[in-house]
Amino acid sequence: MDIYSFFNSSTSWRVRIALALKGLEPEFHGVNIRVGEHRDAAYVAKVNHSASVPAIVEGRFQLGQSLAIIDWLDGKYPLPRLIPQELELRARVLELSDLIACDIHPVNNLRVLKYLQDKLNISPAQKDEWYAHWIAEGMAGVERLLVRAGEAYGGPWCFGAQPTLADCCLIPQFGNALRMGCDMATYPRASAVVKHAVTHPAFIKADPKNQPDYVPPAPPIASHK
Repeated sequence: MDIYSFFNSSTSWRVRIALALKGLEPEFHGVNIRVGEHRDAAYVAKVNHSASVPAIVEGRFQLGQSLAIIDWLDGKYPLPRLIPQELELRARVLELSDLIACDIHPVNNLRVLKYLQDKLNISPAQKDEWYAHWIAEGMAGVERLLVRAGEAYGGPWCFGAQPTLADCCLIPQFGNALRMGCDMATYPRASAVVKHAVTHPAFIKADPKNQPDYVPPAPPIASHK
């Protein structure tokens, strides 16, 4: 199995968490979306027709889209199961996962932010305001769902004693929001789940800074007066 990933991509991060939880170690291929490697004609034709990351390739089978990949992994490598089989719990996990994957992430991913800045000429400050607005809109809903889940299933994970797809989605979204300077202290239930998750070996292994293609952030430019 091969994985095509970018260290700071939250969708790639989701899949890396799932792989690590299942004890799978595919061959790693870095795809630098900052310089457009995901749009390379050979990559689009042979690896991921949607011109994005992540992608999984196993033999002649190729699959993109993080939630589809994790669902496929659950079917092929069912332990530990990340999308529960029990009907109500499955629905709750998918509800929270979809809120993150469908409502928060799409309006704040790299290609949207680049379009806002490069094509619509918004300022960096306006771009940051856009990002923070949609994080606040989405995370308010996430927090409400997590409070309900805690009352019904307990913790320390999103839904009880074991990590699920919801945790695979929450931790990358939360981490990238912190990286972008968002105030996440107003989401105590989400913060508690994240605090627990980042000590787990699978989540540590999947963290961006532990990836082969990791590039440290550039140091701030010193001002001289």
